Amino acid sequence: MAYDAERGNFTLALAGDTMLTRKLIPFKEETFLRLREILRSADAAFANLEGTVHTWDEGTPGITQGTFMTTDPKLLEDLKWLGINLVSCANNHAFDYGEGGVLANIRHLDAAAIAHAGTGKNLAEARAPGYLDTPNGRVGLIATTAAFRPWNQAGEQRPDLRGRPGINPLGFQTTYHVDAAVFEQLQRVSRELGFEKSNERARKHFYSDKEIPGATAAELSLLGNRYMLGERFAIETQANERDLLDNLRWIREARRQADWLVVSVHCHEFGGKSLLTASSRAELEETADFVTQFAHHVIDEGADAFVGHGSHFPMGIEIYKGKPIFYSVGNFIFQNETVGFFPADAYERFDLDLKATPSDFLDARTGGGKKGHPSEPAYWENMFTVCKFEARALKEIKIYPIDQGFGRPRPQRGRPVLADSEVANRVVERVTRLSRRYGTKISNRDRVGVIEL
Repeated sequence: MAYDAERGNFTLALAGDTMLTRKLIPFKEETFLRLREILRSADAAFANLEGTVHTWDEGTPGITQGTFMTTDPKLLEDLKWLGINLVSCANNHAFDYGEGGVLANIRHLDAAAIAHAGTGKNLAEARAPGYLDTPNGRVGLIATTAAFRPWNQAGEQRPDLRGRPGINPLGFQTTYHVDAAVFEQLQRVSRELGFEKSNERARKHFYSDKEIPGATAAELSLLGNRYMLGERFAIETQANERDLLDNLRWIREARRQADWLVVSVHCHEFGGKSLLTASSRAELEETADFVTQFAHHVIDEGADAFVGHGSHFPMGIEIYKGKPIFYSVGNFIFQNETVGFFPADAYERFDLDLKATPSDFLDARTGGGKKGHPSEPAYWENMFTVCKFEARALKEIKIYPIDQGFGRPRPQRGRPVLADSEVANRVVERVTRLSRRYGTKISNRDRVGVIEL
C-alpha cells in the first residue's frame, strides 16, 4: 500500500464538555498521566470546547443565566499537551461574549493549530467541516448544537450583506399531545385571555404565518408551545427541517473529503419516561427523540461516529449499522467555578453589588454548594471513550471512567483523572444500564467498560 491511511486502521478518542480555566501541564498524578497517554496514543482525540477562548478585552458579555465561560488563550497549549487535537465549538456557551467572542475563539484556535468546527463568520462557515490530518487518514468534523438562543445562530451570507457570526444550529420543535378535555381548556385559555386575537393581529402585521401559525381543530400554539389533540399525553420533538437538511448536506461533503467522519451534537434536551419522573437532572436517562433520529441520519450519510454531550453526565451507547452513537459522553474538564470574571448581570441576579467577587457569585448561585453541580456526584463521575477501527470496521470500544473531584475544594475539582474502582464501577454500571435499551452489551474489565463487535 502506498499510504498508511489505505489500511483503514484508526483510533478515535471522544471526550465531552471541556470547560478549561486552569493549567494542566504541572500535574503529575499517575492516574492523570495515564489518561493523557491514552488520549495521545489515539490518532484523533475530540472534545467539546465549551466556552469562549478570548482575552479580557475581546468580545462583549452576552445574555445568559449560565456561567460566562472563558478560557485563556494560553491554555490551548495545555489542551494540546493533554492530547486533544479536534474540538467542537457549537454549544450554548459559544456566544457568551457575543459575536466578538465567537470570532476571537476562532482566531485563537487557528493560531494554536487545533482543528475545529461548529462556529463561523457566517452560517456556511459555521456549518462547514473542520479537518484534521493524521498519519492514518484525514478526519472531518461536523459540529452542531440544539442548545442555543435565537440570536446565537450564525446568519446566512447574501450578495448584498455579509452574514452574522455564530453557531451551527440544529433547531427543534416540541409538540405536546393532550387529550380532548385538556385541549378544550387550552383553547378556552387562548380565547379568554386574548392570545387568539393577539396572534390574529400579529399575522396581519409584520409576522409570517410560519412564525405565528393559525389554530386548527387539532392544533394550537399557546405561550410559545405547540399542542396537538390526541388520545393520550405525549411529548414529541422534531428537528428543524432546514437545519437538518443543511447539516446532512455538509456531512455528505465531509464524507467525500475525509477518510474518517465525526459528527458532534451539543444538546440539553431529554426524552423518554424519565422526563416525567426525574426529580433532578442527574436522574434523566434518555436524550430527546429528535437527537436519536438525527444520529441515525448521520450514520446513514456515512459518519463513522456520532458523539453527543451537554447533559454533563454519561448516557447510553447505541451501535447502529456497525457505527457508534454516544448519546452523551458527559463532562471531561469541568472547571467552570474558577472563571476569572463575570459581567454585572450575573451578580445582579443574586442582588450582589459591584464589590462582589466571582466566589461571591458562585456561592450565591449554588447556595454555598448545596444545589446545582457541586451538590450532585453524577456531574463529577464521567467518561471518555476510545473507538478502535481495523480495515475500516469498528472492532472495539473502551469506556474509561474519570473522576473530576466531587466534594473536593473548588481549586482542586474539575480536572479529570482515571477513576478508582468505586467511581469507575458506578460509571460503567450506569452506562451499561442506559445502553441496554439499544441492545448494547458492555463488559466491565478491570474498571474499563468494553464493547466488542
